[in-house]
Amino acid sequence: MIFNSLPFLIFLPVVFILYWFIFKGHTKWQNLLVLVASYIFYGWWDYRFLALVAASTLVDYILGLAIAKKKLLTWRKAFLICSILFNLGLLGFFKYFNFFIKSWIDAGESLGFTMHLETLQIILPVGISFYTFQTLSYTIDVYRNRITPTPDFIKFAAFVSFFPQLVAGPIERASRLLPQFAAARKFNFEFAKSGVHLIIWGLFQKIVIADNCATFVNAIFSNYENLNSLSLTLGAIYFAFQIYGDFAGYSNIAIGTGRLLGFDLMRNFNYPYFSRNVGEFWRRWHISLSTWFRDYLYIPLGGSRGSKFQQIRNTFIIFLVSGLWHGANWTFVAWGALHALFFIPLLIKKTNRKYPENSSHNQIFPPYRELVKMIFTFSIVCIAWVFFRSPSINDSFGYFISFFSNFSFVPEYLVIGRYNMELLLLIAIFVLIEWFYRGREEPITGNRPILKTSLALLMIVMFGVYSEHSDFIYFQF
Repeated sequence: MIFNSLPFLIFLPVVFILYWFIFKGHTKWQNLLVLVASYIFYGWWDYRFLALVAASTLVDYILGLAIAKKKLLTWRKAFLICSILFNLGLLGFFKYFNFFIKSWIDAGESLGFTMHLETLQIILPVGISFYTFQTLSYTIDVYRNRITPTPDFIKFAAFVSFFPQLVAGPIERASRLLPQFAAARKFNFEFAKSGVHLIIWGLFQKIVIADNCATFVNAIFSNYENLNSLSLTLGAIYFAFQIYGDFAGYSNIAIGTGRLLGFDLMRNFNYPYFSRNVGEFWRRWHISLSTWFRDYLYIPLGGSRGSKFQQIRNTFIIFLVSGLWHGANWTFVAWGALHALFFIPLLIKKTNRKYPENSSHNQIFPPYRELVKMIFTFSIVCIAWVFFRSPSINDSFGYFISFFSNFSFVPEYLVIGRYNMELLLLIAIFVLIEWFYRGREEPITGNRPILKTSLALLMIVMFGVYSEHSDFIYFQF
């Protein structure tokens, strides 16, 4: 089931009514309802993969209790290792088995060896990268004595499978979300209203921005050999806004849906394209993943402690693993490596933690120096997005070769029979809206919310009727 679909439009009100009118005041029954609803939501794609969610839930529930009961460090480590091996083994098999087999065959053939290894017809379960990381953080935090494991299986199972953020995040920590399943929940109108605003803005980002960009992105990336430099430049920019509108839109809908049920999910995007360097970009982009890698991989590796070489090594590890997390393709590894290269100069100059506040705070127009920094940061991020979007490394380099071999900045028709100007205007309006409301969670709250809600809904309906796209990009991760 996806957020921008008729089944979800029916599903959510039914869950909302049962949750607040039938089971109001009964936390255990509300948790059970959330659990059942989450399994229906996830099983809508393929009910067979519900067994994986259930297995991950059961294993980490048992291991979390086992870790807490044991005082001897050896036993605690053993149970933690079991959790890590199970979750990463699950993720590795379904997501990376064929990738590594094919890479091994290709490497052998490049050296003159012929190998005939069979690959499996493995279907990637939706959201497996998200819920395995969520359960992993639970057992790790139990091991670190940061949280106490819950004996309530229903509560834990609802936490793991919570349907708003199950398939594409935000990746929640047990220390933040699990206590909310234990607490009594009372309906708060203002909190729910902010949730509705987030849902509407998320749908706007997805349907109006991301899906319109997708049409142009597909046309440009599938025909890059025949296009000039202007179209290829715009292709990278369009994909930047497609993936942002798609993923930030999903996150906002998830957070808003959670609020309708009384849950406060963490913010996942904070206007990342107004960042003034790559370090700031990664504090504003996919926040739940970047902080997960920081806390569970970067810091255990030594973080920013140790020699400069160790800091650079840790940075490369983080970005390469982050790239591989996104998908079983060398393009994602290259994307991660590029971001590491962008980040290293900041680390050396100790400016990677610069700019903790919003750009041009309380100013209508950014100062010239900040504007240049934002444009430069956005530009190098777009260069990396070309690798992320391309189906192969050869296509990535081919894209850039075509840029220089057909060096022309003349507007041209695409294979879809359209110019780029209308979409550029739409993106420009979107950027201005986000800029003027960058101090808020979303642009709808504030002055004239009814008018802004009406306009957003009108555009969602208008563009949604003719949209050729529905799935969210991060479902494949």
